[in-house]
Amino acid sequence: MADLAFGIDIGGSAIKAGRVDLGSGSVQTRLSHVATPMPSTPEAIIAAMDRLLDLHGVSSTMPVGISIPAPVVHGVVPSMANLDQKWTGVDVPTLVEARLGHPVTVVNDADAAALGEVGFGAAKGVAGTVIVTTLGTGIGSGVVVDGRLVPNVELGHLEIDSFDAETRASARQKNTENLSWEQWAARLQRYYSHVEKLFSPDLFVVGGAISEQSAHFLPLLDLRTPIVPAVLRNRAGVIGAALAASLTARTEP
Repeated sequence: MADLAFGIDIGGSAIKAGRVDLGSGSVQTRLSHVATPMPSTPEAIIAAMDRLLDLHGVSSTMPVGISIPAPVVHGVVPSMANLDQKWTGVDVPTLVEARLGHPVTVVNDADAAALGEVGFGAAKGVAGTVIVTTLGTGIGSGVVVDGRLVPNVELGHLEIDSFDAETRASARQKNTENLSWEQWAARLQRYYSHVEKLFSPDLFVVGGAISEQSAHFLPLLDLRTPIVPAVLRNRAGVIGAALAASLTARTEP
């Protein structure tokens, strides 16, 4: 029987979920999608997760991981930007287990994507320091060192040239300012050169929907560090969350 875990990826507009084969990193059957409830309170989100767990027949013994768009410190959400503010201060594993009777592991969404890409995607088999960035509304980032996640590394908020980095180099800024690929690549060059100087990573992985057009901008960058597009795409959060849950299950007594 395959080694399985269940991943749930909570986004501002949709919640994705599925069973993940931890041998291959593949999602069994198709991802399930439900709209993120409005308002997106903890109670409403947990009710939606309950429906997804029931839909997939997830047993109480299967590891369950949750990817959430917020920092996560020992299971607690210290601040929230993309869901209801009632999430602030919530101990998510404790609340979910109390409501659903199912233990869960919770990780930041960019961290989940990083775990997914290192475990089964573009960074599989790469030793040393891997930095996964997601270029979208902002710049998400996940750092994995020799297979171990360094959580909540918010590299999109580095101050570069007196600007918050993501206010200059995100995919949203490219669209908002109608930048050409060359103009945007110049901003990405400044950003990735700065991160490279700070961390000397072994690999950059670039995710986000715009990574599907990576041929237009990655070849324009001049870095010492190899930089490649992500491969898991919209499955990254689900796969990474499932992997995080499996790792937690293996380390618990």
